[in-house]
Amino acid sequence: MKKIINIIENGTITTPQGFKSGAIFAGIKTPGEDKKDIGVLFSESDCTVSGTYSQNSVVSPSVTLTKERVDLGGKFRGLVVNSGCANCAVGEQGYIDAKETTKITGNYLNIPENEILIASTGIIGVELPMALMREYIPKISLSNQNGKEFAKSILTTDKKTKEIALSIKLDGEEILLAGVAKGSGMIHPNMATMLAFLTTDAKIEKNLLQKILSGAIKKSFNQTDVDGDQSTNDTVLIFANGKSGVVVDTKNLLEIFSEAVLIICKFLAKEIAKDGEGTSKLIDVTVEGAKTEDDALVASRSVASSLLVRTAVYGRDPNWGRILMAVGKTGITLDESRIDLYINDIQIAAEGKAISYNTQSVVTALGKNEVYIKIDLNIGDGFGQAWGGDLTEEYVIFNSAYTT
Repeated sequence: MKKIINIIENGTITTPQGFKSGAIFAGIKTPGEDKKDIGVLFSESDCTVSGTYSQNSVVSPSVTLTKERVDLGGKFRGLVVNSGCANCAVGEQGYIDAKETTKITGNYLNIPENEILIASTGIIGVELPMALMREYIPKISLSNQNGKEFAKSILTTDKKTKEIALSIKLDGEEILLAGVAKGSGMIHPNMATMLAFLTTDAKIEKNLLQKILSGAIKKSFNQTDVDGDQSTNDTVLIFANGKSGVVVDTKNLLEIFSEAVLIICKFLAKEIAKDGEGTSKLIDVTVEGAKTEDDALVASRSVASSLLVRTAVYGRDPNWGRILMAVGKTGITLDESRIDLYINDIQIAAEGKAISYNTQSVVTALGKNEVYIKIDLNIGDGFGQAWGGDLTEEYVIFNSAYTT
């Protein structure tokens, strides 16, 4: 059995067979070069869809409507997204506007509105500008070449688009998968603090798809932290339209398909951490040798989200005690006398104690664009990763004047 996963160069959300997309600038966001603020994703055939959503108690009606429809099951053909307005904290009107937006999109695509899902992102407390939605959605041009335009339509404070596509080859059969995400602020573990959409031309049953997506999110988006604040609009959806003719139902196919979904989600999660508001460095944390995988995930997330660790990285301060603190405060099982700690492959602690190292080498390592922290607990096989960014003055300045 030969199984191969390849990254497709310049792949987009429309790389899998049967998907089209388009985007337009309607004026929801402040004008800017090549900006888009409404996007549509469309499948030529029915899709099975699974999703995960914000766990914030204050939630956008766009999330509520999409979750309701996905939970009911059935087939879906499209997604409409907007940026610049979160459609949140606007009362009952938010749900009414979300439904009307899917109806406008359905009419444009000539399909029932309940086959359309919706996602919104932007400033909280502002109603969707329905006059703009009515005018501009029907003007969106759909094509399988417009994936990059769709990726632009979901951006808010992001500095770049985040996209990836993969091909799976197994015993002569090929499946394509792709993903796109946005996220820069309000990024904190607990599903998933951003928008992300995945497409595949595989055919797969909904419960299996949900299990695979939830498992991938646990090890990817839920391990990403930028500022400790959880969005009201988090939505991750995966669309499977079956256009490849390959049914994912055997053990071998399920394993490689799950691996590919995890690769996509980890890539997008890391890109979000890199693009965090005010971030100048990526912090990539690995915990290995934990008693369990869950322990490793909790510990790595604690280090990546620690304000003291993030400020130390920003200041190029090799204060490894902060890293040890962030692991210890989680309450996971550990033996302090067995812990080894590395920064960019330079070992700075062994058996829970400082060892002799060249301080300037570590300071130099902390000055790199990507800082890798590895903690080996040496008590088991548990492995986990998490991603974050350093905490800078720019973050404070940027977010102190976000709406002015």
